Amino acid sequence: MYQQFRSLHVPGEPLVLANAWDAGSARLIAAAGVAAVATTSAGVAWSLGVPDGEKLGRADMLGVVRRVVKAVDLPVTADIESGYAEDLDGVARSVTEFKDAGVVGINFEDAWHGGPETLRPISEQAARIGAVRKAAGADLFVNARVDTYLLSTGDLADTIARAAAYLDAGADGVFVPGLTDVGVLKGLVAEVDGPVNVMAGPGAPSVAAFAEVGVARVSLGASLAAAAYGFARRAATEAVTVGTYEWAVESSDFGLLQR
Repeated sequence: MYQQFRSLHVPGEPLVLANAWDAGSARLIAAAGVAAVATTSAGVAWSLGVPDGEKLGRADMLGVVRRVVKAVDLPVTADIESGYAEDLDGVARSVTEFKDAGVVGINFEDAWHGGPETLRPISEQAARIGAVRKAAGADLFVNARVDTYLLSTGDLADTIARAAAYLDAGADGVFVPGLTDVGVLKGLVAEVDGPVNVMAGPGAPSVAAFAEVGVARVSLGASLAAAAYGFARRAATEAVTVGTYEWAVESSDFGLLQR
């Protein structure tokens, strides 16, 4: 499925990924007609009662990803955050285990969880991506996440520099969550020698608008999981405070959930 997944990254004809957080959500997303399924680290963590940001360990994340892979007959790409290890051997082990679980792609971020800086230095992250590439071999799509915009730590020039270094180190694509300005994205796409992935959600431009500036992949990230949990809270609040069940008209079909 790797070649199938890789071929879906076409600038101007973006792959749209609705991110799953468990096997059940993966099946519902697959039933919507998507070409591939992605996981969201935030959604997975929330489903297990843990905050996002590598607060959930590798083993727990891997367990969920394994179930997602088994639940759908589609390519699956996994959000592995920053690899669940500080050392290169640990990062390589993570990549090997997720690949062995059946994923054909990963997201690998440069946010430094618990580190002295918000983002890892470019050279250090490039070395980590090199270790990822070596462990992954040729048949795993490595999507290098650049968190300059998401964490407000850099501008377009910083993002381009990181993207170039990560691609040179072996990444297949670049993911820049937090950047939705299509004018800026057009400049980024022009300077990056690889497919560019953005994260979309409420208030973001349409898929067509992203396509127009050459984006190759649009991910919903944690927004779908957040919407599902928001719906659950509103439904519970209505039942407890008002005593009605108007939310039920938007429920998923029982038969679909039973498949």
